[in-house]
Amino acid sequence: MKIRSLLDKDLQKIQEHLLEMEHLTEVAIDRAIEALKNRDDQLAQRIIDDDEKINKLRYKVEKLCVTTIATQQPMASDLRTIFAATHIAVEVERMADHASGIATLVMRMSDQPLLKPLIDVPRMAEIAKSMLRDSIQAFIDGDLELAKQIAARDDEIDQLYDQILRELLTYMIEDPRNIQRATYLLWVAHGLERIGDRATNISERIIFMETGEFKELDF
Repeated sequence: MKIRSLLDKDLQKIQEHLLEMEHLTEVAIDRAIEALKNRDDQLAQRIIDDDEKINKLRYKVEKLCVTTIATQQPMASDLRTIFAATHIAVEVERMADHASGIATLVMRMSDQPLLKPLIDVPRMAEIAKSMLRDSIQAFIDGDLELAKQIAARDDEIDQLYDQILRELLTYMIEDPRNIQRATYLLWVAHGLERIGDRATNISERIIFMETGEFKELDF
């Protein structure tokens, strides 16, 4: 009973770290889009500086997972949960890297006006944030249905990305002077699209955690 109690305590701490990572990453995505809208270099730099907090949390999760395996000797489903947590921490940390990458783009293009009003990019960001938020909740709850719904939502982001790509290509073709500004916006959209992909990766890990079977989700 004592061993089980210690294991549950470690698993709870892992969940708390992942929830904190999720919150900080969601804030980073929000701030990245705000910095882009307002051409705010200072906010962009803050996102880049704060990324270190998320990196440290990732290492905390990985260290705790290794320690738990070594000291508590978890079996079966608990072991799958711990392995899933290590992968999820990496995915969330890389989502934050994408937000930081958008912030870097903002700083590169700060002296240039936006090529077009931001409509689909904020929509992509909202979907990406909801996928991230729900993926961590699905992990905590062991919710297979929610995991599958998250993966299905990735198709919405992909469609928006394709729409942005087509529109920006039109701007480039019509006037080659638009190429640089269009490319920057395309990279922003690509970063958000990758966040959706990583949320899908988390969903696949949740399914493995709950069923013991690894299934690639392709909607």
